[in-house]
Amino acid sequence: MGQLRRILRPDYAQKLSLLAAIPLILAVAAIAAIVAYQSRVLAEREVQSLEHQLLEAKKAELRNYVTQARNGFYFIYGLAAPDDDLAKTEVAQILAAMIYGTEGSFFVYDYDGMNLVNPRRTGLIGNDLSGLTDSAGTPIVDELINLARQGSGYHTFLWPKPSTGEEALMVAYVLGLQDWRWAVGTGVFIDDVLATVASARAEVENRVRTTFIYIGVITLLALFIVFVSGMLLNIRERRLADAKLKELTQRVFDAQEEERGRVARELHDGISQILVGVRYTLDNARRRLGRDDQKGALPPLDKGIENLGTAITEVRRISRDLRPGVLDDLGLGPAVKALADDFRERTGIDTDFATVVFRNRLDQDSKTALYRIAQEALTNIERHSGATKVTIDLRGHKTGATLRISDNGRGLVTGSERDKAGLGLRNMQERIEQLDGTLRILSSRGADSGTVIEARVPLSHLLPPEDAGVTQLEAKA
Repeated sequence: MGQLRRILRPDYAQKLSLLAAIPLILAVAAIAAIVAYQSRVLAEREVQSLEHQLLEAKKAELRNYVTQARNGFYFIYGLAAPDDDLAKTEVAQILAAMIYGTEGSFFVYDYDGMNLVNPRRTGLIGNDLSGLTDSAGTPIVDELINLARQGSGYHTFLWPKPSTGEEALMVAYVLGLQDWRWAVGTGVFIDDVLATVASARAEVENRVRTTFIYIGVITLLALFIVFVSGMLLNIRERRLADAKLKELTQRVFDAQEEERGRVARELHDGISQILVGVRYTLDNARRRLGRDDQKGALPPLDKGIENLGTAITEVRRISRDLRPGVLDDLGLGPAVKALADDFRERTGIDTDFATVVFRNRLDQDSKTALYRIAQEALTNIERHSGATKVTIDLRGHKTGATLRISDNGRGLVTGSERDKAGLGLRNMQERIEQLDGTLRILSSRGADSGTVIEARVPLSHLLPPEDAGVTQLEAKA
């Protein structure tokens, strides 16, 4: 049962092999069928041509025999009257003596069907054979007489072979002696022709089978090559995938450690210092209160309250950097706007944010990815670009949603700064690839320098419009 389940659910390598093998098998099968059909058609034409040539040779031979026989007795027939029985007897004797080979002889029938000469089957002489047919129902004597009345002709029928007594196919040529009302002719058995034709057909079938064997061998070799190539490709791809997975895992660990270090530094350098200051001010106020110096205790208390406010602001900032609550509460548009406002206030860089209301909302993964891309892009701009103006544009369209961030900085640089920014760019690329989206980065250096980062997610990541109660800010997300 498990084996059947594995067959019905092939893995990647099996799918790849099937994808390559099935079209190959179908193509080879079609080629084999066409080759077999064409081979049989051409071979049948050759066989029919051979059969026709052999039969024509036999017929020409029969015609020569009858012509020679007629030349042998024509000096008698040409001078005799229609009722000259002596001349008829003499001609009949001449024809009866014309025996050739082991099977050949001449025959004579009068137009009434009476057999007059038949040296191979003397028992038929003097018998009326009109209406005689062979075992297949083909008329013999009547057809020969009919051809003789017309002058001459060929007739094919079954006739017992003198050597074996068994019926075989015979071709006869008959000539009419109209003055005497005789049908004179001879025949030859064509079983040798049939054997030659059958041998040719068997050879054709053998060639077709051989061709099929060759095609089958070539197909098996091709399938083996495809299988081996697929296995090698699969092994190579797996190794590359494992290497990329290890690299990605390491980068995730590095990013986690970097983020932990950043949070630890901000907690230590920021909040920890502020809280230490609060502790000192509160301790100072406590000592003053212990000396009943209430007036002197008020400034330290005010300073401590101010420092606690600063600490609360820092905690909120760190929390927002880790996971902005506005992204979950109000959507992507307000979250990116808040990010842009904070960036403007912190860096002093002129930052414009523009968006349009679009009915379809993004799913959670897309909102998070686009927000992180915007966050990473602004971080790179702050650290490396030297820009004085940043424009952020977020909008939906028929094919999905697009986030576009442009600046007027010095563009992408080389060296250590490019290496530092490269990790952020790779993070953007990986985030957008997980959504089957596209990331374009355009950069130039010089008078019209600047960088444009455009992230686009496909339509499949847009959710249906919510009810009319959805707020405008939610619709922007």
